[in-house]
Amino acid sequence: MAAGALHRSIRTIQLHGGSNDSASTKEFGNSSLKFISKGFAVDVKFLSNRSRSFSHCKMHVIRAISSHASVVDPIWSTSHVTTNFNQNTSIESSLILIRHGESMWNEKNLFTGSVDVPLTKRGIEEAIEAGERISSIPVNMIYTSALIRAQMTAMLAMTQHRQKKIPIIMHDESIQAKEWSQIFSEETIQQSIPVITAWQLNERMYGKLQGLNKEETVVKYGKEKVHEWRRSFDSPPPNGESLEMCSQRAVAYFKENIEPQLQNGRNIMVAAHGNSLRSIIMYLEKLTSLEVTNLELSTGVPLLYIYKHGEFLKRGSPVGPTEYGVYAYTRNLALYRQKLDEMVQ
Repeated sequence: MAAGALHRSIRTIQLHGGSNDSASTKEFGNSSLKFISKGFAVDVKFLSNRSRSFSHCKMHVIRAISSHASVVDPIWSTSHVTTNFNQNTSIESSLILIRHGESMWNEKNLFTGSVDVPLTKRGIEEAIEAGERISSIPVNMIYTSALIRAQMTAMLAMTQHRQKKIPIIMHDESIQAKEWSQIFSEETIQQSIPVITAWQLNERMYGKLQGLNKEETVVKYGKEKVHEWRRSFDSPPPNGESLEMCSQRAVAYFKENIEPQLQNGRNIMVAAHGNSLRSIIMYLEKLTSLEVTNLELSTGVPLLYIYKHGEFLKRGSPVGPTEYGVYAYTRNLALYRQKLDEMVQ
């Protein structure tokens, strides 16, 4: 697994850094080293505040990329591999947001929230169609919520992708889970895409409304009250989360975990839920609390953003694999699409 190889490289670096040889006692300023192990290149930056020894330096993994990625992922044969992290204004990456396909409780018009409900047949078809729309857009990592409907959507979408890589859920809930899910084939690692699951991307928790029919709830509590719970920014349902509360966890996770990957040139897909994605879009587009409550997201329809010059540029929803316009928004996407076509010919 890519993460496993990276962690092994880091452990090796840490062991050398903690040794008693003469090199470990030299003073370092802000410096960068590149370590190349089998199949992976790792850029490591050491930041020290007048550190007196190598072991006291703070190590930041700046970027880990597959050195063989160009075989199956042609976008990495362009500027991403040689881009200097410090020159991040030249970095260009894509962000795909997908609300999960129709769930079995969507079909029954029930409040779902944090209840873990799978997709309907229609939801499966929506996820596959979403995959067809993004089939020529590069994807290096996938983030989903901890709920099955979002994970199913991500997995089904990737069955249509022209990279033909296999999405693999990363299990880090315990040491045993990490050990038991390791991959020991470098070739298989190169053909895989890591999938990170996070509860912070879950749908907002609807409290005592979960499992209730929406129409019956209107009869019981009144149309205005239910509308307030569903569409206001800061009014939570009984024992549940408001959109504001959902936004706090979802946006914090995005800024801490996903945005740094985009800044490093990684192309990311996020499969999540109506309210967690509304929260992220509020951050990306700098929407007001009123604007975000009026934002409607269709199930199974991907949205494309380009991260460039430190800004997020909205590009709408890709029409499909034959639509060239969406890939011409940036030079890297145009090159990626061109190389995909050349590989097919």
